[in-house]
Amino acid sequence: MFSFFVFRKFLKYAFIAWLISIVPVLLYIFINPPFTLIQNSQSELRGEKGRWMPIEEIPKHFQLAALAGEDQIFFDHWGFDFGAIEKAIEHNAKSKKTRGASTISQQTAKNVFCWEGRSWIRKGIETYYTCMIEIFWSKKRILEVYLNVIEMGRGAFGVDEAAQYYFKIPAEKLSRSQSIKIISMLPCPRTCGLNSPLARNRQYLINYAMLRYGLKLKY
Repeated sequence: MFSFFVFRKFLKYAFIAWLISIVPVLLYIFINPPFTLIQNSQSELRGEKGRWMPIEEIPKHFQLAALAGEDQIFFDHWGFDFGAIEKAIEHNAKSKKTRGASTISQQTAKNVFCWEGRSWIRKGIETYYTCMIEIFWSKKRILEVYLNVIEMGRGAFGVDEAAQYYFKIPAEKLSRSQSIKIISMLPCPRTCGLNSPLARNRQYLINYAMLRYGLKLKY
């Protein structure tokens, strides 16, 4: 009897916790996240803040560069690229340099709902919110939020801040090559430069992927 009472209490509080956790997910379908913990942690580095860019105003070549560089099967998965995860595990077991396998959905969940740092707790929360946004948000909304909150330079978050940071222009004026250059630095936005070896190599690969695979915006 006692154990049943405890179990009911547990279910009650678990349901309340779930309701609390799901509120921002549902709100952000319609409103833009006003801040993120990761942005706040880098507030001392931030220069001029960019405006939120509706996805219709973000150059299509910038969106395609993001897909080519970060998640080429974005429109075909449900939040996780298990093939990439398997390859990353095999690589990390053999090399000291770790390789990530996060999709755009996972990166969006991390940046909107989590904090910086590496821990199983944070990764678990990221996984949970990845599932939630895949269920409740459209792919178009996930991509829009991603391109507005991800760090793209030292203290520059989102496409408009990145355009100002690197090229002193508004995001809607970014050229194809400028878009590729910004996306090429996403693995190390605080330390890589436009002409670093890593960035230059990724610029070639992103450009190749955009031409070779004929990526399309499926929304």
